[in-house]
Amino acid sequence: MPFAQLVIGPPGAGKSTYCNGMHQFLGAIGRKCSIVNLDPANDKTSYPCALDVRDLVTLEEIMDEDRLGPNGATLYALEELEENFSWLEDGLKELGEDYVLFDCPGQVELFTHHSSLRNMFYRIQKMGYRLIVIHLVDSYTLTLPSMYISALLLSLRAMLQLDLPHLNVLTKIDNLSNYNDLPFNLDYYTEVQDLSYLLPHLEAESSRLANSKFSALNEAIINLVEEFGLVSFETLAVEDKKSMMSLLHAIDRASGYAFGPAEGANDTIWQVAVREGLGHSDVRDVQERWLDAKDQYDDMERQQLEDEARMRDEAHKAANGDPDDFDEDEELADWNAPIPDGGVKVRRKQ
Repeated sequence: MPFAQLVIGPPGAGKSTYCNGMHQFLGAIGRKCSIVNLDPANDKTSYPCALDVRDLVTLEEIMDEDRLGPNGATLYALEELEENFSWLEDGLKELGEDYVLFDCPGQVELFTHHSSLRNMFYRIQKMGYRLIVIHLVDSYTLTLPSMYISALLLSLRAMLQLDLPHLNVLTKIDNLSNYNDLPFNLDYYTEVQDLSYLLPHLEAESSRLANSKFSALNEAIINLVEEFGLVSFETLAVEDKKSMMSLLHAIDRASGYAFGPAEGANDTIWQVAVREGLGHSDVRDVQERWLDAKDQYDDMERQQLEDEARMRDEAHKAANGDPDDFDEDEELADWNAPIPDGGVKVRRKQ
């Protein structure tokens, strides 16, 4: 029973970067992984692509032939892929039991209103795949209350539309320290706590939002999100090993991978770590690492990397010998040794 991640999110959320980083991380822990590109506009992938939708249809061809814009052409391309699903099905069968990452297009209507992507996900699920949706949201949205509430609505709508195991992820969390200070701690945003505390900050953001005619609308939107009670967020700094490990821990638990496939438990080092609860970090740890004490942690990690590099060099020299490392006693002994007679006599001029 193969497993797969369906990576969605608005443009700029870091979907391709995430797929590339997750592919490298899975390879490092010994999990065979393949990436499927479902974005017909992504002509320069940063990762090794096992299956590319552009081999079937490209955005440029549709725009030229049907005189459509980029968004309309993307919708048309996904409908074309749905009609030719056998192409995708045959390609997935060739991947065997690989753990698959699906890099999806960034148009939000594809996973909030349009049905082609959802229909293909259900057909992939019928092939025996255990799917989980990874919805990426740029953490910059936390800096403005209006953007954060928009992200909540987008995440909620995607969860209701796709109706699959779902994780919302705040990406680029390591960049938050470059922006203005947040009015609340990070756990307020990741756990989507009482949103009524956000209303004063929302009204202070813009004079138009402070207008009385928007107050009822703001409260209605907040109540809607809280009544569903579905949205929460994980965090990710894709270049940080601990952050990636923590997110994969959450993904494996949500998708069922932590319990092994149908054929039996995956008794790898990673599976043992997941069962023992390792690799999990609390959001308060993320707050301290990337916001409260980022510079101190950066210096500490830089020192650790330097120490590890020095220890590797010393171990290499000990194992292979260092040509520059010589015995000074033997060197001096050679200088003090008597010079052999070469048979040449030197006469000094008087």
